[in-house]
Amino acid sequence: MYLTFTLSILISYIMAMLAMAFYTLLERKILGYFQLRKGPNKVGLMGLPQPFADAIKLFVKEQSKPTFSNIAPFIVSPICSLLLALALWSLYPHSSPSYFIKFGALLFLCISSLSVYTTLGAGWSSNSKYALLGALRGVAQTISYEVSMALILLGTLCILLSFNMTLISQTQSTWPMFIVFPLFFTWFISTLAETNRTPFDFAEGESELVSGFNIEYSSGSFALIFMAEYASIIIMSLLSVVFFTGFITHIWATDIVFCLKTFILAFAFIWLRGVMPRMRYDRLMNLTWKTFLPLSLAYLTFILPLSMSF
Repeated sequence: MYLTFTLSILISYIMAMLAMAFYTLLERKILGYFQLRKGPNKVGLMGLPQPFADAIKLFVKEQSKPTFSNIAPFIVSPICSLLLALALWSLYPHSSPSYFIKFGALLFLCISSLSVYTTLGAGWSSNSKYALLGALRGVAQTISYEVSMALILLGTLCILLSFNMTLISQTQSTWPMFIVFPLFFTWFISTLAETNRTPFDFAEGESELVSGFNIEYSSGSFALIFMAEYASIIIMSLLSVVFFTGFITHIWATDIVFCLKTFILAFAFIWLRGVMPRMRYDRLMNLTWKTFLPLSLAYLTFILPLSMSF
């Protein structure tokens, strides 16, 4: 039993790393065509080994550390960031699961909220004014949007009547996205802000923050932060599919359609990076506290009595 559980988790993590690697290649290719250029196409066949070449380049470079940095948290923060991103992949609702997590939706909220500490730890341990400023901005943004995201998810769970993501994936007969489309729209925007993606990439605003909380990181440590960000994008797209779109009943096609939906949402992250300018920080904070929070509370007060009647 424990061997099966361990192998299932290990295979999920390996597949997540491979998906993350080729997602970075997909993003560079798509952004290249957005900007009327080819993107990576020199390494191997059509540039397909490019993610592995980038990884080798980053991990063989010398690891530089600021002289006055706090070494232990400086090294541990990127590792914890990637581990938290990979931990979310254990929630993937397989069509033939080897384990069941009864309160998977709550576990998702718990794990995703811990990413704040890795961002703060990375910025603080660098002992740099620029890194600390970027970390504080990133933490304020992440915490603010987590409030709205949790309330949006709670409203959706009131419709689904379950916290078990495997049960949700096997019993949905309709798409909650169509029932509460404004909630899905605000959820998607909140996931953009949660993963620090354009137009909400203030934690890594290169023009005003000199790259933000990760300015002092290089080589392997920078690669770990980079990998954690892209792994989070894919898992957030995957969980959005679980909570807001229905599943088909044919087991053989469930995983194929599931992956296709996840790819469409992950592609939307790249598409928005190619077409959207960065927002102002004050407007970003006003959006969550003055728009998303009242909207999610209004939907929750409407949906909760209906769900209790069932």
